[in-house]
Amino acid sequence: MELEYNHENTKSQNHENKEKHQFEELSRKIIGAAIEIHRVLGPGFLENIYEEAFKLQLSKLGLHYDSQKEIKIEYLGEKIGLHRIDMIVENEIIVELKAVKELSDIYFAQLLSYLKAANLKVGLLINFSKPTLEIRRVVN
Repeated sequence: MELEYNHENTKSQNHENKEKHQFEELSRKIIGAAIEIHRVLGPGFLENIYEEAFKLQLSKLGLHYDSQKEIKIEYLGEKIGLHRIDMIVENEIIVELKAVKELSDIYFAQLLSYLKAANLKVGLLINFSKPTLEIRRVVN
């Protein structure tokens, strides 16, 4: 059996693994924050309550976030509107907070659109409304 070593390919894979690891580590911290909030507050509140708790928890963890950040929506190179995103953590991951009975396909489509508009790769959709916290990752 002959093994072929390609240094360029290894560098590319290492960069991809490093980037993947970076998103995974930050995702893990965000998910941990959501679990703690859900453990303490439980289901049943409106989204804004969970958002305020999230701000406190992220600050406690030393993570930078922008809440209700406006992003411009463009079409054919022209700005056609603004949209507010629940949170962007460390300028890398969009966090959309929900307090709904079910996460429907529209929420996934919206988060994917937000990722494209913000030119980001990873988003987390977090639903606090169930007895067990529901978290879905969306990748652009």
